[in-house]
Amino acid sequence: MRVLVDGEVSVHYHQLYVESDQDRFTPGLEEAFAGQAAGLCGGAQAGALWLTTGLHTGDVGFTVELHQDRPPVDEAWEEIVEVGFTPSSPRTQLLQRAGEARWDLDLAEIDYRVRYCAIGMDRARIADNRPAGVPQLDRYLLQFWPSPLEPAQVLKQTSETAAYGHEGARQRAACR
Repeated sequence: MRVLVDGEVSVHYHQLYVESDQDRFTPGLEEAFAGQAAGLCGGAQAGALWLTTGLHTGDVGFTVELHQDRPPVDEAWEEIVEVGFTPSSPRTQLLQRAGEARWDLDLAEIDYRVRYCAIGMDRARIADNRPAGVPQLDRYLLQFWPSPLEPAQVLKQTSETAAYGHEGARQRAACR
């Protein structure tokens, strides 16, 4: 396992992204979650992921890992979803909203399974923002491993924030 990102990243409007095509814009909400039942990690548009956080604005704890095989599920996380992802170029990056900061993820152009885990989403949503000096409210883990593409799946959901996101994704999928 390799750790690709580990620390705090800034979020705005509850959003972060993974993008592998720098010539295209970040997908919109509808495109990112089209047909998915999981509402925290939008992987419906090729080459991009939309990552939802509980915090509206401020820094969240964030780790990205690359595994050779499927890692075990860590039940300590409150929210766990999985989606498929295929980079559309050799340069995949984790991006803050509007590209204010970016981290290279060094992913091969192959199919991946992605697990997005969260803890503290409700606490962060209620606080809305995290000013300097306030302890971390929510944190996230994004894991990649080589795998054939499969539909998005909710593995664990405990918060109202995640339930709202999943319900929104299911409603958008039903309208299609």
